[in-house]
Amino acid sequence: MTLLRTTLPNGLLVLLNPIHTAPLISQWLWYRVGSRNETPGLTGLSHWTEHMQFKGTPAYPAGVLDKAISRCGGMWNAMTSFDWTVYYETLPTDHIDLALALEADRMTNSLFDPEEVESERTVIISERQGDENNPFFLLAEAVQKAAFPAGHPYHHEIIGEMTDLHTITRDDLYRHYRTHYTPNNAVLALAGDFDPDDMLARIESHFAPIPASPLSSSPLPLISSSLSPTRITIRAPGETVFFQSAYPAPPASHPDFVPLSVLDSLLSGASNPTSFGGALSNKTSRLYRALIEKDLAVSVSGGMQATLAPYLYGITALVHPDQTVDTVVQAMDDEIHRLQDAPPPQATLARAVKQARALFAYDSESITNQALWLGLTEMFATYEWFTTYLDRLESVTPADVQRVAQTYLREDQRVLGEFLPSET
Repeated sequence: MTLLRTTLPNGLLVLLNPIHTAPLISQWLWYRVGSRNETPGLTGLSHWTEHMQFKGTPAYPAGVLDKAISRCGGMWNAMTSFDWTVYYETLPTDHIDLALALEADRMTNSLFDPEEVESERTVIISERQGDENNPFFLLAEAVQKAAFPAGHPYHHEIIGEMTDLHTITRDDLYRHYRTHYTPNNAVLALAGDFDPDDMLARIESHFAPIPASPLSSSPLPLISSSLSPTRITIRAPGETVFFQSAYPAPPASHPDFVPLSVLDSLLSGASNPTSFGGALSNKTSRLYRALIEKDLAVSVSGGMQATLAPYLYGITALVHPDQTVDTVVQAMDDEIHRLQDAPPPQATLARAVKQARALFAYDSESITNQALWLGLTEMFATYEWFTTYLDRLESVTPADVQRVAQTYLREDQRVLGEFLPSET
């Protein structure tokens, strides 16, 4: 891999990975701002700001942006997380200047028209209302609030509190935009069919004139190594009884993150530690055999997110209609205790590592995903996190799996949330 990594004088970090397998380029512009940068009373600012970036600039009025991308056969989207906001375009090579010009323009010139702000308020409130009709969202939000105290940057959902969505103003949004959308708070990552020197010159022509701005201090959220044991119950309209068991998890840059990922693969099946990608069959996992094959649950999954600060590892199970939450939780705990009491056999570990490797490789295949990983890892570490991930998976030992099971998956430091359908 010929990777070019450089920083422009205004602080914009540029990462270029030429891949000449198809006449395509994928561009991802990452900002180091997410819901963790919000304060009580102003939750949801980052997600709402992302919406406003599609509402136009003087050069690209609302509606023109989408037509310009689709007309050339491209695709684009954006996402907001706890730690970052990202905008991407994947399009034919000869149209990359459109994407560069668009993102450079949106970095400084988005309008935040008051009428568009009110229109998006309606859209986002409707989105939040839809979430509140989803039992999985309701329980996940309740578990998150129980795990992190009020005021902690990870306490609230990315979409924001409903009360804040009604009161946030256009000035609040624009201030958030002007504070965080600056080149020295951004990473521009491109992968695809280009010459690195030529692409860097194009990037400089579009982005170098944008001045850096002072950045406000945003200390990492702190959390103790353990949670208080908590059990919560959500009763709402729904069809199925299910639970989520959440444990403290290290940040993605921590040495224990990869062993815990292997534990996840062994326990519940390989999962992607990002907001992107898919999953593999988990029929060889311990919890599938202990819960699904024994008719205790109808599905089980696990996973964690690659975050900048400590977050959560969660296991979710849909309870079989003939069983109870307590019965399934006890069976889950028994499997966790087995891993805590004795390291897994080497052959079992090798199979779990192989599954984790396969999923990681699958989720890294496309040019779009290559560009994704190029920038994403800079949000919590550096690109070396990506290039060394497979080697670190292979280096995990049975003793490592036992140790992280003992350290993180303890009943005295978990939040257990159960969803019980209410009478309709």
